[in-house]
Amino acid sequence: MKINALQLKQLIEASLFIAGKPQSISQLKESVLADYDVSRQTVLKTIEELEIDYQERGIQLVNVAGGYRFQTAEFLSPLLQTLWQEKAPKYSRATLETLSVIAYQQPVTRGDIELVRGVAVSSHIIKTLTDRDWIKVIGHKEVPGRPALYVTTKAFLSYFGLNSLTELPPLSDPEALQALFGNTQTTLETIKESTNE
Repeated sequence: MKINALQLKQLIEASLFIAGKPQSISQLKESVLADYDVSRQTVLKTIEELEIDYQERGIQLVNVAGGYRFQTAEFLSPLLQTLWQEKAPKYSRATLETLSVIAYQQPVTRGDIELVRGVAVSSHIIKTLTDRDWIKVIGHKEVPGRPALYVTTKAFLSYFGLNSLTELPPLSDPEALQALFGNTQTTLETIKESTNE
């Protein structure tokens, strides 16, 4: 079936607006655009037009972790806090430190994380990060006991507004690290030292 440029733009806009997570071009083509004869290039061009349309608005179309989603403009975040009925979950320092070690040194085992942090990692922390879909097991290290190897996920990248791990702030930028992970400076310094060895 054919679809005109305006209808295509409206359909993509509505799809991205109601989607609960970022949508890739492939996902759009396989779902709402499955019945239409639209090239990947045309979909990308339409998304780029939408990005421009929303550039100066309170809502913006952004590309994160290989997909597109609508989100509020970053500068409005502090002003919108009073509208949230439900507070974002607070994560313990140990949880954020564990996530930081995985993000910067992946793939890592639980033992690797404990070596950097200097304390045991509770199963609850690993479960919390796995349930949140921020980390996953990609295999097992070929050593006695075959411990699981952990890496971050696309959901981690999406939540922190990153397209790839290369966008993680350098370990030498304490302000950016504070903004991204919260107060985990001690562990991040330890990661930096172990990375430089």
